[in-house]
Amino acid sequence: MSESKKSEFVVEDRRRFTAEGELSDTVTEEKAAPEAAVAAAAEPPPAVEEKDAEVPLPPTAEQQHAQRGEYVTASKKIDDLLDAAGAKRPPNLEVTFETLVASIYMQAMMQLGMIREEGVPPRPDIIGARHSIDTLSLLHEKTKGNLNERESHMLQNALFELRMAFLEITNVLTTQPPPGAPTIK
Repeated sequence: MSESKKSEFVVEDRRRFTAEGELSDTVTEEKAAPEAAVAAAAEPPPAVEEKDAEVPLPPTAEQQHAQRGEYVTASKKIDDLLDAAGAKRPPNLEVTFETLVASIYMQAMMQLGMIREEGVPPRPDIIGARHSIDTLSLLHEKTKGNLNERESHMLQNALFELRMAFLEITNVLTTQPPPGAPTIK
């Protein structure tokens, strides 16, 4: 490329945040066009690594109310379409604390390889199972004193069973066979 055809090309860092997550010194207040605002809203927020980082303000009560109304309307439309198509749906779709616990419990049991298709060898996902168990543990801690007796017992039993199954699986996976023992294939 010849020297006479060089164009003036200036690179300007317009990132709002530094690599540490702090507001950049180079940020200037610009009057953005509405299209730019829409495009910026579509971008995911920058990753926050610190636990003490500011949490964005929640939506206003009016925004939450409007959003909930739209959600209920959209759900009703889906239900109407399914009914019109003759689709079979479970009789009880109500989301309760007990169904949430049961869902996470079943997920963890599958991750531990305790529930699987017949004839399929177990393939435990220990990391996934640990995450599911930790999620139930967090629910237990955060809901302490706010559950009825049935919900509390269900959560405690689920945690106990999952932790015991986790220990059993990890003991099998981490125990080395004695020297000279035949290997199982």
